[in-house]
Amino acid sequence: MEKTWLKYYDPRVSAEIDPDRYSSIVDIFEQSIQKYGDKTAYINMGHSITFNELDTLSANFAAYLQSSGLKRGDAVAVMMPNLLQYPIVMFGILRAGLIVVNVNPLYTARELKHQLKDASVKAIVIVENFASTLEQVIKDTDVQQVLLTSLGDMLPIPKRWIVNAVVKHVKKMVPSFSLPQAKSFTSALKEGANKTYTKPEITSEDLAFLQYTGGTTGVSKGAMLTHRNMIANLEQVSGILETAIEPGKDLVVTALPLYHIFALLANCLLFLKCGCPNLLITNPRDMPGFVKELEKYPFAILPGVNTLFNGLLNTPGFSELDFSKFKFGLGGGMAVQRPVAEKWQKVTGTVLLEGYGLTECSPVVTVNPPQIEAYKGSIGLPVPSTDIKLVDEDGNEVPVGEPGEMWVKGPQVMRGYLNRQAATDEILKDGWLATGDIAKVDEQGYFYIVDRKKDMILVSGFNVFPNEIEEVAAMHEGVIEAAAVGEPHEASGEIVKLFVVKKDPELTAQDIIAHCKSHLTGYKVPKKVVFKDELPKTNVGKILRRELRD
Repeated sequence: MEKTWLKYYDPRVSAEIDPDRYSSIVDIFEQSIQKYGDKTAYINMGHSITFNELDTLSANFAAYLQSSGLKRGDAVAVMMPNLLQYPIVMFGILRAGLIVVNVNPLYTARELKHQLKDASVKAIVIVENFASTLEQVIKDTDVQQVLLTSLGDMLPIPKRWIVNAVVKHVKKMVPSFSLPQAKSFTSALKEGANKTYTKPEITSEDLAFLQYTGGTTGVSKGAMLTHRNMIANLEQVSGILETAIEPGKDLVVTALPLYHIFALLANCLLFLKCGCPNLLITNPRDMPGFVKELEKYPFAILPGVNTLFNGLLNTPGFSELDFSKFKFGLGGGMAVQRPVAEKWQKVTGTVLLEGYGLTECSPVVTVNPPQIEAYKGSIGLPVPSTDIKLVDEDGNEVPVGEPGEMWVKGPQVMRGYLNRQAATDEILKDGWLATGDIAKVDEQGYFYIVDRKKDMILVSGFNVFPNEIEEVAAMHEGVIEAAAVGEPHEASGEIVKLFVVKKDPELTAQDIIAHCKSHLTGYKVPKKVVFKDELPKTNVGKILRRELRD
């Protein structure tokens, strides 16, 4: 296939990759264990496990799952923050021939129920802090098995007992719940240790992840990502970044949640393949605590979102850290802002690389090579074996320098959305994925995001879709209609602003916000509410969100 921008490609990233080099993620996992067995794989709360320990624990968990009645291809949900349990559970699920369904632990009951039902989830591994949410919806789902874990479960005794007791009884972080069918994750590991793990036949076209996203429009949908999709993207990103990573040595900091596709690929899988130690940050919102963790380790690479980098730069003590081993920060999930990138380079002495991707592309589409010397506002070059074209409203390619909708083709593009053929057909056109993002390309082949075609709101790297906010607002009996838009915000990129036409004259902005809080995850809740007599509409009655934004 002819690449539109081939003559501008950087030779370091133009090589093709072989998406069939491995038959499954499990093959990559096994090769890394053989190669790096004694080296540190993950660190969390001051405790570390080696690749060999990860191998044993994930095999024990896989053996348990295989013996529990689950069949090859069943979906298992994982609902937890960054803990040592996460990689053990995730690789255990994949090694058992099952599908991983990553769930945001902050989901409300309504959001959780939708995802569990849509994916036909049969089992869930959940941190007890969020068990009360599951209790509210489990009877309406296909979930047959619940495995409960506590934050400190993988820590050595007595530290495990202390952490779990403090979380539960001192900090009161575990709301009361009743899940009589639940079993402890630690007992499942013990049971699995007494059983035999049998590696199933896993093909590259088997689903590895059902990764939920709003897509480019509408309600949350499960992007079907195969083992081949993920391997392809891993090979693509490796082709660019491995030149700057020292296998078995460079420590990567994982502050982004592993349930997010960016951290899943760029932190978890990439650095497993490279045999590097991975520092898991459970609560990156505690910025002073995060900086204290960074003080203890000679970190080399830090993927994150703009708000994370900005937060660190504004936290006392960060600028005094030892950056002698630090190689680069990698920004994704939302646009990196120039003032943040420039301050980052001044403080750390390293460039803040920016990339671009979306869940439907496993996720990486473009990235800046680590050899660049300064931030240039670009999302970078296409990763190997990836075609990009920019098209106008009629589907014609636009000239260099002109904006157009970005269409992507490559082995990392998802199979489609689970149970949603119409939504799949809307985004996948003759092998091309229409991203819904407007971009332009310069003479050197570097891409730049200009604007979002759709009305998606991006809060701290998370997609927020107006339809969902409006539907929740409309559930309030005092509301006639509502429209949600994004408003630029220094800290989070954007916040949700809600315009409301009210039925009840006594209705206040606080009433609306409280109502939304009970039905939506925190980052989706409107931060501003504006009351209007009527909303601007087209002649067919469609609300004009753009007019409200302007």
